[in-house]
Amino acid sequence: MPDQLDLQQLGKDLVKAAYLEGDFLLSSGQRSRYYMDKYRFSTDPRLLRPIALGLAGLLPAGLTCLAGVELGAVPLVTAVSLETGLPFVIVRKGAKDYGTAKLIEGVLPPDSRIGLIEDVLTTAAQAIRAAQLLTELGANVQKIVYVVDREQGASANIRAAGFSPAALFTKTALGI
Repeated sequence: MPDQLDLQQLGKDLVKAAYLEGDFLLSSGQRSRYYMDKYRFSTDPRLLRPIALGLAGLLPAGLTCLAGVELGAVPLVTAVSLETGLPFVIVRKGAKDYGTAKLIEGVLPPDSRIGLIEDVLTTAAQAIRAAQLLTELGANVQKIVYVVDREQGASANIRAAGFSPAALFTKTALGI
């Protein structure tokens, strides 16, 4: 991790900006007493820039492309792309029914070595689907990096699917 990034302070700032308590339905279908609102950190340049720096530091060397799942990871993958100079593609959750009807937006070069960027993961189902789609299209997903691991199976599920996970923060590290 780069010296100029204070992860402890970033974690505190992240919780202050994005941690909400209540009764929430997660994309995994689970209910939770808390929610990390990714839009509260991915739309704030004071948080987005250091998060992008941290995510970039988790990426392995030799990547040729980044990928992010629509919609939540798009600001993150854009910021990491600007930080690293790597191009990126956007993985759609479903093909649009107009225009090119693609599942991947952008240019995915053959034999791409990909770093998949995600936001907050519970079970990682969407991240795994995206990584599998990229693999089916001939890419080699080197690592799935994400901002927060809720510690509810995401990293184990990513490994079980044959991919390598790396979280910038865990629920435990954030003290939530």
